[in-house]
Formats: sequence, C-alpha cells, structure tokens
Amino acid sequence: MDALEQSSESDPEDILSSSLGTLYDYTPITHSSAGSVFTYKAPSDGPTITLLTPDTQASNWHLHASSIWVSALFLADHLAELQLPPPPNPICVLELGASAGLPGILLAKTHEHARVTVSDYPDEELLRALSENVARNGVGERCRAVPYAWGTNPALLLSKYPVSSLGYDVVIAADTLWNPELHPLFIESLTMSLRRTADARVHLVAGLHTGRYTVESFLKAVQIAGLDVVSATERAVEGDNSRSWSVSRAEGEDERERRKWVVWIVLRWNMSLLL
Repeated sequence: MDALEQSSESDPEDILSSSLGTLYDYTPITHSSAGSVFTYKAPSDGPTITLLTPDTQASNWHLHASSIWVSALFLADHLAELQLPPPPNPICVLELGASAGLPGILLAKTHEHARVTVSDYPDEELLRALSENVARNGVGERCRAVPYAWGTNPALLLSKYPVSSLGYDVVIAADTLWNPELHPLFIESLTMSLRRTADARVHLVAGLHTGRYTVESFLKAVQIAGLDVVSATERAVEGDNSRSWSVSRAEGEDERERRKWVVWIVLRWNMSLLL
C-alpha cells in the first residue's frame, strides 16, 4: 500500500492514544506522529483530507509541531461555527501555527470563495510538509503555505490574494496558547494580521494541558492589546457539552479532567479603536 493511503489508525502513537482513552478514560491531546500520514473525514459527508504530519529540524523540536492536536480536530469538526459570510464575495482567512494545516486546508476545500493562508514557523521541514499538504488536497488555487515567525514583519502574510495590506477577515489558530512566554509575540501577530473592521474575528481553540491560568493570562493580555473577548466557551472534546469559561475550575481539577475540554475563544477589535 502507498504511504499516502495509510490511515492514522496504523500510527503507533494513535494506537497508544486510543488505548489510553479506552482503558483509562484518558483523553488524548494529540494524534499522529512526525512523518506519518493522517486521514481526516469531515462530518456530515464532508470531504476526506490526507495530511503528512510535519517533522522539524532538531533545533525546533520545542515547537511541538509534529502532531495533529485535538484542538485542530475540534476546530475542523466545527468550521460551521466560524459563521463565514456566503459567496460570492471572497473571504480571507489566516491560520497561524498551522502545523499540518488541517483546519485551514479543510476550510479551503469546503469554501470555494475563501482565500486561505496557512502559516507556521519558517522551519524547512515543517513548511515542506505544509506546502505538500496544500497540494495533496487539491486546494492550491485558493490556499497557500507561508513561513511566518510570530511577532515579525507580516509583509509576506499580507501579500497576494485580496488581502493586500488590509489584513484578514478571519484568523484561526489551534493550540497556540500553551506557552505563556509566546503570548506577546502571538498577540502581536494577531493585531498585525487582523483586518481593522467591526466584523473581523479571531477564533482560537486551545487545550488545557498546560493549565487554566495559562489561558487566563492570555485573555487578560489580549484585551490590553486592543482586542475584546466576544466569548470564551469550554467545549467537551467528546459530545456536545459546553459551559462558560472559568479559571476557578483549576482548583481541584486534575489533568485527566482538563484533557476532556477545549476552550473556544472569539476575539474582535475594541470598537473604540475603529472610530
């Protein structure tokens, strides 16, 4: 069998994750491993996406970009909740910290009027896999892979497509909040890339594997930078349960419980900055 025809179920890391969930009620936070092929089937008879899981140079292993994170799967499963405007007018979408590019590539696959940029750290191996995934899934005409280090000049992100220098209508990201030391750079990237209009939105889906206080610190910092929190909702990884975000749940909550939830955060510009 060709390597690209193998599903993620044959990957040792996925077998281990599945076993942990079945035997110990331990929800996995990642799927697949570096260099393996991951196959995703969208809900409601949506398309199938095949992704090469990126590897990185040894010096960039700290990026943890060599897995398909549960947050990316959750975002892909719930793309309808982005509430993108209908065609014919094009909608410009940026995915930051894309890794394999699952949500962004799926969005380009299912929304012909979308112009999508999937971006991640300028690591040669990482960007090669991301670019190959765009081509492999047949979305090269409306999706591109761009190297971008958070906090740096966004000129390359803001070139081509109808984006120009105005920014993106929607910015998405999955599991980009786990390291609080990177919050300032990530927030700077959000403010430099989001179009300055009242209806522009940021959608972030984050796991709780580094704790609730990490997410809370981001929510405070992003408001100082001029972005308002429209909503912050805790969503069950499995099932339809949801609840409002609360940092107070950190008291007495163990890792097993945290793994069962992700936080969906929606941001917009503070209206006073648009007057």
